[in-house]
Amino acid sequence: MKPTINIISNEKQYIPLIENTKLQIPEILFISSFPPRECGIATYSQDLISALNNKFGTSFKIRVCALESGKAAYNYSAEVLSVLDTSDPASYILTARSINQNSSIQLVLIQHEFGFFSEQETAFPGFLQTITKPVIVVFHTVLPKPDALLKKNVYDIGQACGAIIVMTNNALQLLINDYQIPESKISVIAHGTHLVPHLSKNTLKNKYSLRDKKVLTTFGLLSSGKSVETTLKALPAILKVAPEVVFLIIGKTHPEVVKHEGEHYREMLEELVNELGISKNVRFINNYLALPELLEYLQLTDIYLFTTNDPNQAVSGTFVYAMSCGCPIISTPIPHAKEVLTENTGIIIDFKDSNQLATGAIRLLNNEQLRKSISINTLQKIIFTAWENSAVAHVKVFSQQLDNKFKLVYKLPPIKTDHLLKMTTSFGLLQFCKINQPDLLSGYTLDDNARALIAICMHFEQTKDAANLFSIQVYLDFIDYCIQPGGNFVNYIDIYKNITAQNQTTNLDDANGRTIWALGFVISKQSILPADLVKKAINIFKQTLPHLETIHSTRALSFILKGLYFYHQVRPTNENRLLADRLAKRLENMYLHESTKNWEWFESYLTYANSVVPEAMLCASHITGNVLYKTIAHESMNFLLLHIFNDNGIEVVSNKGRYNRGSEAYRYGEQPIDVAYTIITLAKFFDEFGEKRYLEKLHIAFEWFLGRNRLNQIIYNPCTGGCYDGLEENNVNMNQGAESTVSYLMARLTMERYK
Repeated sequence: MKPTINIISNEKQYIPLIENTKLQIPEILFISSFPPRECGIATYSQDLISALNNKFGTSFKIRVCALESGKAAYNYSAEVLSVLDTSDPASYILTARSINQNSSIQLVLIQHEFGFFSEQETAFPGFLQTITKPVIVVFHTVLPKPDALLKKNVYDIGQACGAIIVMTNNALQLLINDYQIPESKISVIAHGTHLVPHLSKNTLKNKYSLRDKKVLTTFGLLSSGKSVETTLKALPAILKVAPEVVFLIIGKTHPEVVKHEGEHYREMLEELVNELGISKNVRFINNYLALPELLEYLQLTDIYLFTTNDPNQAVSGTFVYAMSCGCPIISTPIPHAKEVLTENTGIIIDFKDSNQLATGAIRLLNNEQLRKSISINTLQKIIFTAWENSAVAHVKVFSQQLDNKFKLVYKLPPIKTDHLLKMTTSFGLLQFCKINQPDLLSGYTLDDNARALIAICMHFEQTKDAANLFSIQVYLDFIDYCIQPGGNFVNYIDIYKNITAQNQTTNLDDANGRTIWALGFVISKQSILPADLVKKAINIFKQTLPHLETIHSTRALSFILKGLYFYHQVRPTNENRLLADRLAKRLENMYLHESTKNWEWFESYLTYANSVVPEAMLCASHITGNVLYKTIAHESMNFLLLHIFNDNGIEVVSNKGRYNRGSEAYRYGEQPIDVAYTIITLAKFFDEFGEKRYLEKLHIAFEWFLGRNRLNQIIYNPCTGGCYDGLEENNVNMNQGAESTVSYLMARLTMERYK
């Protein structure tokens, strides 16, 4: 039976009604201005939709009804189904009727700005009341001290919709206190920002002919409300102290301003530049820049200037984009600025106060360390607003409005090794990053290089990318560098390739165990790897065998058993079987000694890398044929899962302390490595036992990286390919070190088999 398609049309109105016997995923209709219309909210909607599609594209379909006023001739993309002419009362009626008749549309989200509906102020509340689908309204502006008419208008909007989204806590309080909107109906979701690669400032300055310049920047569609003249009047004083300063004014004049005033404001600014004699220090970039170019300009900026003269401007996309690029900011006191800027993240000045602006700029220009400190603090403050996090927050509201009737599926990100390779030198994998820039002084660890060896072998197995072979060689050579005459390994090597004193004060058993795991894994891939690499791994592996029985650490034993398991797959020997049995017997004895009816575990506490222990027992059962090892593996894994999965998804044991039997678990301080280990183990257990719950928990655990966690924030950074270093009480640790990045990559590569 073919579907019937009914189209209600009035010039540009064309929302189709599709009746289909097949089950369809729900559609969400965005009503908003939309590109190619040059408008901040249009860009906002496009960015949000892109983020939602990238993260949840198979869960629902997003359509757009574009807002226009009067006659326009925009060439929209295919996702735009219809146009609502906000100046025409009939357009509201037709659009509402079409929405109600379209069975595919399950939810409507409206981006609201008072200026959009000013020509038909009474038509909009009626439009909302006519729509029979759940409606969410996003207020981009909430005005304080409303008159009676405005108050009633906003109150009616609140009554007619199921949920309201605002972008600041100030807007939340205004809706509650000034408009009597119930707090239960309101969600605060910060204006989204783009993740950026944080490229070299000097490299970018050279690219844009700004070498050796100190760059001040403002951007956005130009209008008198931007008060750019506040900065121009401050420049002469700034240039006396810092003659190398260049002020960039980025952005075209707002189309509505051009329509009514022409280029009068820009021409006034140009005249002022000439009057002040600062033409060599000011550049007008009269373009609507593509996003990549705009973000590069912001990354090279030394100070961002936000000088709006509108005290009621609730939030600004330009402001948050600058923060996402780590710009130190000088801003006038709009509500958003007062919420996010402190003495550690920027400077607030009075409206139109050029003297304060000059003083603040000179202070920052004279103190490079202060600018760097503010930049890092700004990034930490703004990181939660990434568009990916905004998408997660919006989906929570969508789910509430639809009573959780649609199945939410996180899309797997593409596999990227960019950040791992960026951190890899010709000697090995560096340990730490400052944000996403490798920290040379942090040196190297055996731990990180062993895990990286596993990850890059997994990547080679899946992609057959010959470039991986160079990395495999580097990581394997590093392991060889760390081996000692007794068959043990050191863990810490500095940037000058010296063995550090830290090796004398730290227990190295776990690092040794992880290295056996890595070597065994490489050897198990002998059918696809070059013979010389496998031969080297075997040689190192055999050197370590005499040392292995001296190790008693629970997790070190577990990693060793994993390594023996992989080795045994391709090179089974009675010697290795007996060794595995002796090591597994130690874990068995621990389990029999500690486990009780309600504590089926190997120790009286849970700590780091817990899932590795049950997995090791499963590996031991394969090597030795001992069924008891498999039983212990199954019991202990099920016990562990009860303690690390909850309504938030997965919450691994905190790195701040052990979870002791009979006491409350520590909270906060979740590490990517523990989540990754759990994913690897769940895959192993699903393959072994075929129990669906293992597969379900496998996906839940991986979604921790994508935002399904206690803070609803991404841990994996899709821009860089790196992974943040942990989930703390109120924020993520924005550094993207080796351990976290490799852990994510191992987890992502594991997921490839379970899509």
